[in-house]
Amino acid sequence: MPSRETNNRIILPTRRTFLAATTAAAASLVATTQTSHGFLFRQSPPLNLNSLPKTWLKLEGEQKVQSYAKYLTGLRLKYVTPLQVIKSHAKTKGSLWNTLPPKSMWRAMAGTLMAADRVAAVLEQPINDVVSAYRSPAYNRRCPGAKPRSWHMQNFALDLQFKASPSSVACAALYVRSKGAFQGGIGRYSDFTHIDTRGHNVDW
Repeated sequence: MPSRETNNRIILPTRRTFLAATTAAAASLVATTQTSHGFLFRQSPPLNLNSLPKTWLKLEGEQKVQSYAKYLTGLRLKYVTPLQVIKSHAKTKGSLWNTLPPKSMWRAMAGTLMAADRVAAVLEQPINDVVSAYRSPAYNRRCPGAKPRSWHMQNFALDLQFKASPSSVACAALYVRSKGAFQGGIGRYSDFTHIDTRGHNVDW
């Protein structure tokens, strides 16, 4: 057992005091471990889905929507929210609902979302609305002006609205792309800006 000195006199701890000290130390270690584990593995709360169309939620399944929200949250974006991205999928053309992207395509959107986040940082303003992201092939066919092989169908493209004008957004996107943040398309439209990460640069 450890000893302590008082006025050059050695005092040995009693069994009771030694056990009390050991118990306190063990309790402190357990509390610290539990706290650190809670910090490391703390999960974000489920996304509030109340603003999404109930018909679409039923078709997609809340569990799948929450899984996709968890994936998007893990990207740690600063200027676009998971709900904004998900709302872009919860749209209809007539009686046809768009869908979430297949799980195999989830990662495809990461680069485009990160590029959009960089554009928002340059503009110093959050993304106001995600007009369009992934489009199912059937939904894409009903979108006026959509190309048959649209990059939206591969989950590489975003149509974005900011408070800034589409021209200003496009200029910011060109600047971000020139810094090597992504390779892809930048398109100017009257009320939104298109950004995709197709792998080669093109503008319109």
